Amino acid sequence: MALASMLDAVREASRRRQAVPLFVCCDIPVTEGVIRACEAIGSPAILGLWPGLLTRPGGTEFAKWIQALAGQSSAPLSLMLDHGKTVEQCLQALSLGFTDVMYDGSILPFQENLANTRRVVEAARRMGAAVEAELGIVGSGSDYAAFAAHGEGLTDPQAAERFASESGCDLLAVAVGTAHGQYNSPPQLDLGRLRQIRQHVEVPLTLHGGSGLSDAQFRSVISNGISKINIGTDLVLAAGQAIAEESRGGGALYFRLGRAAREAVSARAQHYLKLFRRLGRGRGPRVLTSEGPPR
Repeated sequence: MALASMLDAVREASRRRQAVPLFVCCDIPVTEGVIRACEAIGSPAILGLWPGLLTRPGGTEFAKWIQALAGQSSAPLSLMLDHGKTVEQCLQALSLGFTDVMYDGSILPFQENLANTRRVVEAARRMGAAVEAELGIVGSGSDYAAFAAHGEGLTDPQAAERFASESGCDLLAVAVGTAHGQYNSPPQLDLGRLRQIRQHVEVPLTLHGGSGLSDAQFRSVISNGISKINIGTDLVLAAGQAIAEESRGGGALYFRLGRAAREAVSARAQHYLKLFRRLGRGRGPRVLTSEGPPR
């Protein structure tokens, strides 16, 4: 199946109170495991690539390999640049055939973030690609305890309304208490803030830093307006654990280790694919007051 923008699938997920996952594809075993999971479940998913991968030797070739593999898949897939930090990185991804791009100007002043996002949107429109932008700071899990204690950088609902309207972005990533990487304390989600943002913003909302949330927390954010969720860390942790277990069992053979990693990634990706589409099919967000216990 040919790669195509995931915008329609995310919009449909928003209508149904479901979510489409973006799986960060950092190498070949992880990518193969993710695609196998998507084929097994038959659900749409986004393959995400960091911009740094494109600057490494063979990086553009790796992107082309993913495009070729995904193009042969029976699953509906898209290829998105994840956290493009500059307009130029987004333009490079578009020129390479990425179906969607994320411009992350969240650390910039509001007006600069807005202006740069507009430039990316204009370029993406000509290519038939969708654009995700970000407003608010999604911190690092290794600093989460201090970050959460101060509550700084969370997305302001009124600012989000203006940003989404004036930038023309198709998706908006918001900061409501998640972080990238492994959390050093249990994640605390501001569901009230998320509900307010959902009331102010018309485009689908996205969540970064999904690894480490409980299933109950995932259900809460989806029910309260999140329609796309990024998963990366959990996949590589699962792969690493599978490799370690295979080694301890006396099977430290290269191809066995790779197979163990792919199978572990596929199992975790299938879990998320099933979970994110398990909610009801009604219109509009269903308000939940419980975040659920962290795991």
